[in-house]
Amino acid sequence: MPIKFAAIGLNHSHIYGQVNCLLREGAELVAFHSPEDDLAREFSEKFPQAKRVADQRAILEDPTIALVLTAAILSERAAISVAAMRHGKDVMSDKPGMTSLEQLAEIKRVQAETGRIYSVCYSEHFETRSTVKAGELVKAGAIGQVVNTVGLGPHAIRNNQRPAWFFDRQLYGGILCDIGSHQCEQFLFFSGTDTDAEVVSASVNNRGNPGKPGLQDVGDMHLRTPTTTGYVRVDWFTPAGLPTWGDGRLTILGTEGYIELRKYIDIAGRPGTDHLFLVDKHGTQHIDCSGQDLPYGRQLIADILNRTETAMPQVRAFKAMELALTAQKLAEVGTVWQQ
Repeated sequence: MPIKFAAIGLNHSHIYGQVNCLLREGAELVAFHSPEDDLAREFSEKFPQAKRVADQRAILEDPTIALVLTAAILSERAAISVAAMRHGKDVMSDKPGMTSLEQLAEIKRVQAETGRIYSVCYSEHFETRSTVKAGELVKAGAIGQVVNTVGLGPHAIRNNQRPAWFFDRQLYGGILCDIGSHQCEQFLFFSGTDTDAEVVSASVNNRGNPGKPGLQDVGDMHLRTPTTTGYVRVDWFTPAGLPTWGDGRLTILGTEGYIELRKYIDIAGRPGTDHLFLVDKHGTQHIDCSGQDLPYGRQLIADILNRTETAMPQVRAFKAMELALTAQKLAEVGTVWQQ
């Protein structure tokens, strides 16, 4: 029988990708909870098979539901995840899974106590075909030993489409915690370690949105492991003329070549998404990754059934958030965002 899952908190549109990655692998969406009528109405139109429940306890206390998804307001995700695990559910959270190191410590403690799976759906890896393909190439030795990564995560702010919580530092957790967590997970993955990494430096600022003082519109961090270094820049400065939400890029440098990903657009050439460029001793090539398999949903379902860790090691889910939260804290030392 297919596993049954439900959603609690629909505040970020990533919930649709989270749901779809499970539906396409045969899982059954049965229920959802959202206090916002507009969000609930849109979700119901897309997934009419899911029953809206007025109280999240109807989901938490249902023994037939194996997995709880959340894309709630960012500061609320940890409490939802903890409650789900304590009710015997596995969890798939949108990134970031939490907004403070204290919340991370509690989630780690509850996960250890309950033995439940706590997964964060880092969509810029798991739901991006070019990133998955790059992982296969690196594993196969296409560029030798990875020594450095550069991850760029520009996003479109579109102020008039963002809810008020998006501009509240205490609710969204800061730019490095939020969109920077994508990059931390990819740095760990391509560096080949799930634990041995640290933050060297970090900064955040509001450079172009003085009317939104709680917003951090640019941030960067420098990461390292014993064998690799990495630089990350994330921002909310996607120009209005770009026909997508952001020109996400990742460069992976190896001892025998490098890979560059233009994940969402090739700004002056080929149509579509998921462009991978490989440079090695044989020359240069472009690889169209549009047909690449996305195994995360299938692997997570198998992990739930078999109590394994094939979708993502549990320690990497935690370490990626630890790096992002540590960088966020370091970047804010002595700033107004501490208040």
